[in-house]
Amino acid sequence: MEDRKDKNENPDVHITEGLDTDQIDRWIQGNIDGTNPTAMIPLSGNTVTFLHNHALKIAETLVAYKEMMMMYACAMKEIRTKFEVLDMEFKVRYRRNPINSINTRLKKTASIIEKLARYGNDLSLEALELHISDIAVRVVCSYIDDIYRLADALLKQDDITLIAKKDYIANPKENGYRSLHLIVTVPVFFADQKRDMKVEVQIRTIAMDFWASLEHQLKYKQAVPNEAAIIADLKACADVISATDEKMLGIRQEIEAIGDKPTEEDILLEKLSRIDEQFQ
Repeated sequence: MEDRKDKNENPDVHITEGLDTDQIDRWIQGNIDGTNPTAMIPLSGNTVTFLHNHALKIAETLVAYKEMMMMYACAMKEIRTKFEVLDMEFKVRYRRNPINSINTRLKKTASIIEKLARYGNDLSLEALELHISDIAVRVVCSYIDDIYRLADALLKQDDITLIAKKDYIANPKENGYRSLHLIVTVPVFFADQKRDMKVEVQIRTIAMDFWASLEHQLKYKQAVPNEAAIIADLKACADVISATDEKMLGIRQEIEAIGDKPTEEDILLEKLSRIDEQFQ
């Protein structure tokens, strides 16, 4: 009994070990939606303690938090639209689409709260905006040169401000990860205000995305005795994939160099036909 009393003497202690984040997420979402799922969900002991200790802070920030997440979602839409416009332009100008896919990522509420608690941060909007950087737009391209061409085109736009740039293609991570990361701000116009919102942009090739997706899955598997060997194998795979990227780019450039040069009339007719295709 003494141990239990000691643990509860300080209500501000962050309890993260054993938290049921899915339950927290449903509990918070239920409050946002106006439903009351608490009575229907059997919460674990640690989850109950966490919610009890932070109930007031959670209640005070629910509405403001929902509004902030809406703003970040709108910011990601703004960035996504910019890339979709660039992709359409490149298709008309250069007769090919540089973008294979565009995906957005906004972490779940419970994951964000658990991350704040794990690092000992206050449960406040200020802490969320300062410490959370899980608002990302991922652009997957066909070739390496497309990555830099799209990045340059985005950063030339006068409403985009570059905050930070990390080139993991020129300087891969130790595990072999490759991608170009840009942290930018983009203005978003709402009914009564304009806000400059921060968004992370990740641009990579199809091959880089393939490796990163599988490495992410394997990273969360159970620990194995030969972990060091597996990490080395993943790094070797990343190097092979990087060499393949370079080879495919070289093949494309070689084909473009030896191809018949179209006349100005051919280019004009091709552009007109592409315009028709865009709006069908």
